[in-house]
Amino acid sequence: MVKRGRIVAFFVLLVLLAGTVGGTAKSIINDIKLGLDLQGGFEVLYEVQPVNGEKITKQTVANTAEALDERINVLGVSEPSIQIEDNNRIRVQLAGVEDQNQAREILSTQANLSFRDVNDKVRLDGSDLVSGSAKQTFNDQNQPIVSLKLKDRKKFYELTQNIYQMAPQNQLVIWLDFEEGKDSYEKEAGKEDPKFLSAPNVNKPINSDEVIIEGNFTVEEAQNLAKLLDAGALPVKLEEKYSTSVGAQFGQQALDKTVTAGIIGIALIFLFMIVYYRLPGFIASVTLSVYLYLVLLLFELMNGVLTLPGIAAIILGVGMAVDANIITYERIKEEIRVGKPIKSAFQAGNKTSFLTILDANLTTLIAAAVLFYFGTSSVKGFATMLIISILVSFITAVWGSRVLLGLWVNSKLFNKRPGWFGVNKKDVHSLSENLDTLDLPTKFDRVEFAKNRRKFFAITGAIMIAGVIILSVFRLNLGIDFVSGSRVDLSSDKPIQTETLKKELDDIKLPSDNIVISGENNNTAVVRYSDDLSKDDIAKLKDHFQDLYGNDPSISTVSPVVGKELAKSALYAVAIASIFIILYVTIRFEWRMALGAILSLLFDALLIIFFFSVTRLEVDITFIAAVLTIVGYSINDTIVTFDRLRENLHKMKRIKHAEELEEAVNKSLRQTLGRSVNTVLTVVITVIAILIFGSESIRNFSIALLVGLISGVFSSIYIAAQIYLSLKIRQLKKHGPIKTVKEKKKWSDEPQV
Repeated sequence: MVKRGRIVAFFVLLVLLAGTVGGTAKSIINDIKLGLDLQGGFEVLYEVQPVNGEKITKQTVANTAEALDERINVLGVSEPSIQIEDNNRIRVQLAGVEDQNQAREILSTQANLSFRDVNDKVRLDGSDLVSGSAKQTFNDQNQPIVSLKLKDRKKFYELTQNIYQMAPQNQLVIWLDFEEGKDSYEKEAGKEDPKFLSAPNVNKPINSDEVIIEGNFTVEEAQNLAKLLDAGALPVKLEEKYSTSVGAQFGQQALDKTVTAGIIGIALIFLFMIVYYRLPGFIASVTLSVYLYLVLLLFELMNGVLTLPGIAAIILGVGMAVDANIITYERIKEEIRVGKPIKSAFQAGNKTSFLTILDANLTTLIAAAVLFYFGTSSVKGFATMLIISILVSFITAVWGSRVLLGLWVNSKLFNKRPGWFGVNKKDVHSLSENLDTLDLPTKFDRVEFAKNRRKFFAITGAIMIAGVIILSVFRLNLGIDFVSGSRVDLSSDKPIQTETLKKELDDIKLPSDNIVISGENNNTAVVRYSDDLSKDDIAKLKDHFQDLYGNDPSISTVSPVVGKELAKSALYAVAIASIFIILYVTIRFEWRMALGAILSLLFDALLIIFFFSVTRLEVDITFIAAVLTIVGYSINDTIVTFDRLRENLHKMKRIKHAEELEEAVNKSLRQTLGRSVNTVLTVVITVIAILIFGSESIRNFSIALLVGLISGVFSSIYIAAQIYLSLKIRQLKKHGPIKTVKEKKKWSDEPQV
């Protein structure tokens, strides 16, 4: 008898979920802060250095960060990001800032005001000023001036009295030292001496706490000077190590394209799941929608900043989230095929798939955590979103799907309708046959994997040798993230001609022979410089091409020191992620499986590197994010195979011959190949959508993921499993028959295989 109450409960839950998501999703999306790569903005990494040999302490860096924060306030930027890194560096991110040249000028300029006598002795400095007292005003001739207030009226009176007594050399010389960015200020102000502001005669002692600074200023110059003085003089020198600025149009285009790609990719996944898995596929589509909502909600509650790689992580997360559903649904289908009732198959499938899903998610989480620890800026944002995606997908796929699908199963509506679960009636065996799921026939029963392992090893070796030769000849086309230098991205409404662009660069005395024109209508260009441009060069480029093309160019600069550090951090990240994965797989399975898994991951990583070498695609910091994502994701497929292999080995109880091991590996690969293809296919769908419809700035990232995903299927089947088999056969020959025991219930227990 059909229990209609369960069906009603399902639709009530569905309405509640739809109402909650539909009613609040828009406000959540609007409240999420966008990174500078999505709305335009400016990011700079400063290294704090002493001015006069003083020691740089944590407090000094903290004070400098606070002074920068005060300066940012005058720009009117909402919610700036200022982070202290490595104890002596400060990263400033200003998303949405309108005048990026002004932002750079105000941040880096050292406005050190001093009052001196004619012997150049400093008598008063910026520390004697009242904080926030600097104002732009006008004198009697309506000329722009800056008025200041001093903390100690008596101190200023004594100073002017002393200078008055020095007649005829009774001048009070006012200096303003612009340590950074002085060139632009001096040229605009027309000063012969950049530090000199004015030298009024002191005809009598001044008993006042107000000082007027005159210097033939324009109104804008006087306003900026007042702002700088109000923000306080920086106690140190700031050396720019890295910077990037993204034009607002670039950001908006990237956002629109990537969101479009995401919608298309996710829609295709929903369609695939419903067509292939029927009712469970529909449930998966519901839980995936809830997954998207929860990811955005958590990110907004964390006050996170959403970047372009972050959106890619969400889209990629959908593909990864569906993996857990596929693993569970395939297990349920197997239970149905051996003749179990729908309810029993549902319960057994959920139970047997749980540990596999847990293992797969934890290994990916390891890679994401390492990426977060070693990543910087947008890479760290990608890792953060990936971690959130993994955790939320586990909850929605394991618990959410179980609850919603359980309502239909327990309603008994589909008790004799296996087709609703993607199983043909002709494939369902009678329960009286007492058939085990491990003995079910598959579509790949004639495929021989184990006996051909030497051929696979030869193919793998040939690929590696060819790759090493290619890499040694072509090297990698390293971006500025790793080799330092500057990159300028230009966008125009009309086609850009290379020769015309070269002439424009020559006109502003910033020539470059490294120019690449791209885009559907040749309306975008990338200009590279081997040196990191100064901030005045950047300002010159921005002003010139803003006027010429009507779009603000995006400019990134990386110093040689930061380039080397990024490369070193990338190697550390890959190495540490590999070590943790080896340890985890060894604990959960055994060291032979761990070795096979890590060698297969190494193959995946190297294949991506070889591919980028031969295609000359640029390698930037997001390339490392792609490699680590593949390291985490490829291990999923390997773990699914090893999990099934462990089950088959336990059933054998005792292994005496190499042929038995070969059969166990063959059987396990045949039984998991279908689900492996499906799980990778769902992620490939999203990656291809990003590749075709997404932003060009993450195109190479998407290509690296696509190559790694395809490689991951190959390496799981032909490398990881085959290496394990070879090592196990060696153990059999050396130590004799291998005993197996049933796996204990506690997931942390290691099976004795």
